[in-house]
Amino acid sequence: MPRPYVPSDSPLEGATRQLHIFADASEKAYGAVTFIRTEDKHGRTHLSFVLARSRIAPKRLHSVPRLELCAALVAAQLASTLKKELTLTVHRIVLWSDLTTVLTWLHSQSCRYKVFVGSRVAEIQELTEGCDWCYVDSANNPADDLTRGKTLASLLEPNRWSQGPPFLLQCPSTWPEMPHSAPPEETAEMRKLTFCGSTVSSPVIPSLQVATCNTWQELMDATARELHGQAPSNYSPTAEEYREAEVLILHRAQKQSFPDDYAQLSSCKPVSASSRLLKLAPLIDTSTNLIIVGGRLRRLEGQDESNPHPIVLDASHPVSLLLIKKYDQDLKHPGPERVFAELRRTYWIIHGREAVRRHQRSCADCQRWRAQPSVPKMADLPTARLQLYKPAFHSTGMDCFGPMLVKVSRRHEKRWGLIFKCLTTRAVHLDLLRSIDSDAFLMALRRFIARRGTPAELWSDHGTNFKGGERELQEAFASMGPALQSQLAQQKIQFNYNPPAAPHFGGVWEREVRAVKYALRTCIGTEPIHEDVLTTVLLEVEAILNSKPLGYVSADVADIDPVTPSSLLLGRPDGSLPQIVYPKSESLSRRRWRHSQVMANQFWSRFIREYLPGLQTRAKWHTSSPDILEKSVVMIVDPQLPRAMWPIGHVTKIHRSDDGYIRSADVDIKGHVYTRPVARVVMLPALPSGAAPSGATQDSQRA
Repeated sequence: MPRPYVPSDSPLEGATRQLHIFADASEKAYGAVTFIRTEDKHGRTHLSFVLARSRIAPKRLHSVPRLELCAALVAAQLASTLKKELTLTVHRIVLWSDLTTVLTWLHSQSCRYKVFVGSRVAEIQELTEGCDWCYVDSANNPADDLTRGKTLASLLEPNRWSQGPPFLLQCPSTWPEMPHSAPPEETAEMRKLTFCGSTVSSPVIPSLQVATCNTWQELMDATARELHGQAPSNYSPTAEEYREAEVLILHRAQKQSFPDDYAQLSSCKPVSASSRLLKLAPLIDTSTNLIIVGGRLRRLEGQDESNPHPIVLDASHPVSLLLIKKYDQDLKHPGPERVFAELRRTYWIIHGREAVRRHQRSCADCQRWRAQPSVPKMADLPTARLQLYKPAFHSTGMDCFGPMLVKVSRRHEKRWGLIFKCLTTRAVHLDLLRSIDSDAFLMALRRFIARRGTPAELWSDHGTNFKGGERELQEAFASMGPALQSQLAQQKIQFNYNPPAAPHFGGVWEREVRAVKYALRTCIGTEPIHEDVLTTVLLEVEAILNSKPLGYVSADVADIDPVTPSSLLLGRPDGSLPQIVYPKSESLSRRRWRHSQVMANQFWSRFIREYLPGLQTRAKWHTSSPDILEKSVVMIVDPQLPRAMWPIGHVTKIHRSDDGYIRSADVDIKGHVYTRPVARVVMLPALPSGAAPSGATQDSQRA
């Protein structure tokens, strides 16, 4: 018998392989045979014998479906073995059987059948998970030769046992299909079913009108009109009719929530041991026929503020939800404990505290007063923070601070500070502005470029001076001639803006602004000084900040000095240290250039080794919150206004960062679209139908 799976001249790359396992059984034997079907990249199909396994039928007589099921089990075991042992990649495993009853069993639940069939069906389903079971007629089933037997002379000639069934060499659309007529169900192997149940008869209770009522008062009005009969729509019930309506509503709710307990108590019998009301010692109120709490406070009399026998209700019933909603609105949306305590005066709602909290989580007014923004997980460091081996201030963040008072003759004038912060080396450049308009910013930017070089990109918030400076730069650049434009194209500064009201987006320079303000407060206090003194102090503060160590500082005097931004800017850790004095015998250009290059390389090597690993961890915002979705109702946090005046709108567009998290969104408020970070946005539950988001409620507008 030829055993190669494919001819020697067949290419192995791009070939698709399938295992086809055929099962069959007779009264003498059962077993399975496996063939491998290989289709190369040229479309040629090859079929080869792989493995066969046979078993002698047991002496105890079994039905043919049971023997066929045993053959299917052998086929499943062959499939499991070949999946483990074959080193070739098999793309599909198909198992074939010529008995539709077995295929029906294998596509059913094993618990439906007796032990013999059920155990084998469960094992086959576990072994052939991910495989396909198909039907093959006996004439095309090569496993039929296994059960009937073949002579050696017949095996010498070409046959389907050694070469496989011919239909596998054809297109899969021509393979045998399941008969269209459904096979008769084998009831002999089915388990006997036993019905266990009980019947409970409960009185017919008129349906409550809770589904059509949004508030407790609407339900009371509808029930009062129901009691009155043919009442007109403008009918006003009396106080007595309202009391009767409330008793009827509670009576219906209790019968729907506690039918068994109500029947037992009405018959003057105790509730069952498995009842939810067992610990409350319930009893029937003779005046209202309602279930009330018996408890241990029956001797408490004459206390108007405390009712020892509140009415029992179920927390999941709609009537209880309407009551919780009413008390929450009447008490002006306090905390859950306050609402729960007020409810307990009259009603004992089972698991009522959880029900109150659940309602307040879905109440838009409650969330408006207590909800907090959902801050996403802290983002990875941007590329601007990781510009290694680039000159200082390659990526720069900037911001204004102040104002500060200076003396000019006998009057006081305002001055503002401008900070440029290198996002990679943490170097700082400070400047003084006479005003915060675009002209002052452009002049400060020119001074910065003259001293520090042209940055590749600038990051800032949406300050009007920065926006104006960008507009004027773009207009000036557009008016240049083509020749000058081509020369300055590579030096054009790219402006990047953070979302409005998002100081944490620029935390690198915002934190440095606080350090500058602290140093100025320490040096000059709050008294106005002359402008030249303020300029000098700013430059000294700049030198102090650039001498600040990056990363951990060792307490051992034997360790080398820590790396600082001044190490790259000045070639020494601190600007107050003396410069290196070169002998006159040394060359003026080559060695000094080499020395500065070595100092820069030392800075970057120590920067990467000592400071960069400390940026790995996230100081806060370790977990992600649910994302804000479009059309969600949100409230914008405005620290300048009281919470009652915070505007409410809906999200029109979300902005995802490079890591896939939503960090800012566009919010539509009365036709105006505002871009805000999600840290300044509070998600609210969906507004009721017919309500539109507004800037504030009527009460807050009057305030």
